[in-house]
Amino acid sequence: MKKRFNFLAVFTVAMLLVMPLFSVPTIVNAEVITEFLSDDLLTDIPNVSAAATTQTALSIKAKSTVLMEPHTGKVLYEMNADEQLAPASITKIMSLLLVMEAIENEKLTLATKVSCSEHAASMGGSQIWLEVGEEMTVDELLRASVIASANDATVALAEAVSGSEEAFVVLMNKRAKELGMKNTTFKNACGLDEDGHLTTGRDVAIMASALIKHSLIKKYSTVWMDALRNGKSELTNTNKLVRYYNGATGLKTGTTSKAGCCVAATAERDGMELVAVVMGGENSNERFTGAKKLLDYGFANWSFTVLTPDIKDIESIPVLKGMEKQISVDLGGGEVKLLLPKGKQDEITQTVEINENIEAPVLVGDVIGSVKFMLDGKQIGELPLYSANEVERVTFLNAFGLIFTSATKP
Repeated sequence: MKKRFNFLAVFTVAMLLVMPLFSVPTIVNAEVITEFLSDDLLTDIPNVSAAATTQTALSIKAKSTVLMEPHTGKVLYEMNADEQLAPASITKIMSLLLVMEAIENEKLTLATKVSCSEHAASMGGSQIWLEVGEEMTVDELLRASVIASANDATVALAEAVSGSEEAFVVLMNKRAKELGMKNTTFKNACGLDEDGHLTTGRDVAIMASALIKHSLIKKYSTVWMDALRNGKSELTNTNKLVRYYNGATGLKTGTTSKAGCCVAATAERDGMELVAVVMGGENSNERFTGAKKLLDYGFANWSFTVLTPDIKDIESIPVLKGMEKQISVDLGGGEVKLLLPKGKQDEITQTVEINENIEAPVLVGDVIGSVKFMLDGKQIGELPLYSANEVERVTFLNAFGLIFTSATKP
């Protein structure tokens, strides 16, 4: 009995010492809630009922939501889309866009080494604890910024692009205006709470749409777990949709006490991409559940339809004053790709319009008409029709030549 008691005592003490190593730390009255303190990263997303994805009004506990198709810019769903709110770390979407553009313009490469400044090392919130003078490549800093939402890494990248965070912020606001982000003002590169640092759900969707057009970003935003410093610094993606949502491609989360829980989520299915933005979520799980509802709604109710003209009934087109009386029609390989509510593609009609009184000369590739696509009484697309062959204009000499040739035939 004595030996058994000693074993139990030792086991109990050992468990008390080890358990804190696996617990999630809690910060009381912290001004900034870092991304690393999301206590639900390893928890699956609650299922959304089928009814919730088909009704007009989605029940999402957040201050603002937007669902956008990034290539057309069409907003498929919105709620308080233009309310100015603190964005937290989804600010990094603009920072990452500028880094992608700097790489594209060969100002930086993924192998470029960046030395951490004192300013970058001083960032609070989510970080990888860069030390002053520590060097990392752009690739490593991108992994830290995108996957772990590291503020120090993002500011280091900003300084690599513009020399200082202040100069980079000027560039951020300039690019926002160019993209048509009408209600956004950036004050810093990483998203820490600051007076006047504001954006909207619509503007976030616009800059997210611009970012995902750079395929390189998905090299980082689709990674669930990674490591830096030879495995000593582990990275876990703050966006758990990457792990649990079918087709997820990114993109960025954000959490501060002022902003609440935010996410700009991107996903792709059947050739259609969507951007879902949730700002001011009540908690971390609500932002992901809300984003999932938006994405489910989009994929359930919208799709791209490719329209090609039906011209099988158009055999040839008459030509006036030509050496030949008719020309053939060519589509030129054209097609119209439209984002439409599912089921609407069967209601599309086409109207063929041919130019009146086509006169020679006609060259191959000349536009001779068009096909217009109509839906609910409105034109939704148009494609030109081209001449498939050449027709010379009749002149005295070539007309005489024809007559002479005909007359001398046996």
